[in-house]
Amino acid sequence: MRLYLVNPSNPLVSIIKVKWNRWNRYRVWKPLSLMVLVGLTPPDWEVSIVDENLAVPDYEAWPRPDLVGITAFTSQANRAYEVARRFRRLGVPVVMGGIHATMCLDEAMERVDSVVTGEAEAIWPQVLEDARQGRLKRRYDGGFVDMKDIPMACHDLLPPVYAFGAVQTTRGCPLNCSFCSVTAFNGPHYRQRPIPDVVREFQSIREKHVLIVDDNLIGTRAGHIARAKDLFRALAKANLGKEWIAQATINFADDEELMVLAAKAGCAGVFIGFESPSPEGLRELGKKFNLVKGRDFRASVRRIQRHNILVVGSFIIGLDVDGPGIGKRISEAASHYGVDNLNLLFLTPLPGTRLWDEMKSADRLALDDFPEDWKYYTLTFPVARYRQLSQNDIIQETLNCNGSVSAIPRSLGRVSRSIWRRRHPLISLVANLSYRSNISVDCRAYADFQRVRCQKLADTLRSLPIVEVEHSTEAFSAPDRPIDRWISR
Repeated sequence: MRLYLVNPSNPLVSIIKVKWNRWNRYRVWKPLSLMVLVGLTPPDWEVSIVDENLAVPDYEAWPRPDLVGITAFTSQANRAYEVARRFRRLGVPVVMGGIHATMCLDEAMERVDSVVTGEAEAIWPQVLEDARQGRLKRRYDGGFVDMKDIPMACHDLLPPVYAFGAVQTTRGCPLNCSFCSVTAFNGPHYRQRPIPDVVREFQSIREKHVLIVDDNLIGTRAGHIARAKDLFRALAKANLGKEWIAQATINFADDEELMVLAAKAGCAGVFIGFESPSPEGLRELGKKFNLVKGRDFRASVRRIQRHNILVVGSFIIGLDVDGPGIGKRISEAASHYGVDNLNLLFLTPLPGTRLWDEMKSADRLALDDFPEDWKYYTLTFPVARYRQLSQNDIIQETLNCNGSVSAIPRSLGRVSRSIWRRRHPLISLVANLSYRSNISVDCRAYADFQRVRCQKLADTLRSLPIVEVEHSTEAFSAPDRPIDRWISR
């Protein structure tokens, strides 16, 4: 039996375009979920993992598979459906899983033979057996898997071209922020893999640099922190010679022992969601965890950096409280906090989030021609109607912010501080060069995005019927015409 597991090309990143932008290599992550499923696949299945971000193969020239499995984030959805359509035309059954298929079940079921919702590990052997017997069900629900049942990912089925290896140690998040679908997909309970399993998987990763893909590596409670310390002790004892980066909340800075142990275990950097420079913005997002009374973000960042750990600060632009000048305020906040790099994202309503429900019910989805428009839901395009900023305004605010942060004096200052303090200067240099390079890429992407939007508006206008009216002013006072809705977008 032959099985293809496909990670569809992501419109945001691709190694295919390395010659156009050499830094893309540092933006492509391994399809870890597919690598884990290989560990649950019986040996009589011949498995190939296809990561289209490395290259889109000529599927017609490949041997015909018996089953195709596809995973997809929302931004990959329409490419996932294209791949499914190609194989279904050949009579090959296609099963799709991942967060988008879970959150948009009806849409996915129209385009594939079977959908796996939730976490696939518990149900995957049954899916394969049913496929073998020719009795695939239309839907399988994996629910939440017991973390001790997650096998070690197969890290040897992909070519050695990635900048980072990947591993997962926890799932779930209790914070339930309005813009995040992690709680809806992985649940609110913080679940941890057995530490010996994590160490063994780290040892199997050939890359020197590793991305820990947990949404929050250290958790939020005392028990979570204690487990993180035990994990760091075990990694340090194993002496793996690897450096890793991870996502964490700002409470990472509150425990001196935690930071000491993380540094000994190989922590090179943490990605922290500051989200908004204002308390009002944090409350809007439901990021109450960052509103601890007396929290000094600048001091917290400094405490982390004293352990030679880089800090990347993430912010979201386009909140209801964000007005003109928000780009400058975010840039100033990032500078004041002293982060080593900035990650600025558009407020994006993703299926499964409270933000999606709120914006959809209020008719604030500016791009809603699905599944075609899913390709813009990468967090890097303004896909919604923002309360105080037009589409042009929010793009300009973003460019202003990124231009200020990436200015040569500020970039040199960050890299120089990393060199002076021996805080992973090579990683800092690569991150800052990549950041500067991405600005020109973003400018081209925004120009293409706006061209497509203008063309779509023009097509809509041409499709409107021409109606003669006695008084021309009446045509412009009609409250409910499509043109009015389009202009408002």
